[in-house]
Amino acid sequence: MTLVSMKNMLEQALEGGYAVGQFNLNNLEFTQAILLGAEEEQAPVILGVSEAYIPYMGGLPCIAGMVRALIDHYGITIPVALHLDHGSTYEVCLRALQAGFTSVMIDASHHGLEENIDVTGRVTQAAHVLGAAVEAELGRITGREDDLVVDEAEGMYAVPEDCVRLVRETGIDCLAPALGSVHGPYRGQPKLGFSRMEEIRRLTGLPLVLHGGSGLPDEEIREAIARGTSKINVNTDNQAACTAAIRSYLAEHPEAYDPRSYLIPAREAVKASVRAKIRLFGCAGKAEGSRR
Repeated sequence: MTLVSMKNMLEQALEGGYAVGQFNLNNLEFTQAILLGAEEEQAPVILGVSEAYIPYMGGLPCIAGMVRALIDHYGITIPVALHLDHGSTYEVCLRALQAGFTSVMIDASHHGLEENIDVTGRVTQAAHVLGAAVEAELGRITGREDDLVVDEAEGMYAVPEDCVRLVRETGIDCLAPALGSVHGPYRGQPKLGFSRMEEIRRLTGLPLVLHGGSGLPDEEIREAIARGTSKINVNTDNQAACTAAIRSYLAEHPEAYDPRSYLIPAREAVKASVRAKIRLFGCAGKAEGSRR
């Protein structure tokens, strides 16, 4: 199956009361694991690429080419979206679209509202011409976003009225409002703003996105989905599963030197992590509905 926009899959998720997982690509093995895990669960899936990983993975055309080649090699049949995660500028979003990404996130949340609207609107105009979807962020999500560290004191809930303006004036397809989640490992109990989440969903009419889906209790995930969250981003849990598998293998096989010997178990660990999240999000078996 060819790459698709995430717009339809998120609208179907909102209507069906489940969420689609965005799982970030870190290397070849992560890409294989996510595609195969989602295929085995027959779930639509979003492959996320954070801006910091673009040079590490050989550039945007290389990433898009690898994803397409693997879809063909494995005979992947589920809907797959290739998504730029936390694009910092109009220019990087445009380069991703030109490389064949089917959705982009423009993160202008560190700017004031007016500039956020201006940048996001320009990205959305360009993306929609190419049939791609756009995600935007409002408010600051605490934790680490690639190389940007957001102090906990700066983390704030998004203002519903600002969300309405952003959506109305830009035409974005989904919104990531800051509502208490964090990037990276959680320190202490997260406090998600469920009532505000529901209010923003009602006022904007859009599928909402939850960043920092790793480490959240299952009940928090289910509640977020019930309140209108249709896309949940996961990376740290998969990274932890990968690293734990490699450490375990090398501890038991100190003589190992062929990278395949420890990367294959690592790939299987990531795939198991992805499949567990897909089942938690309720999107297993939803591939067919997402194609419509």
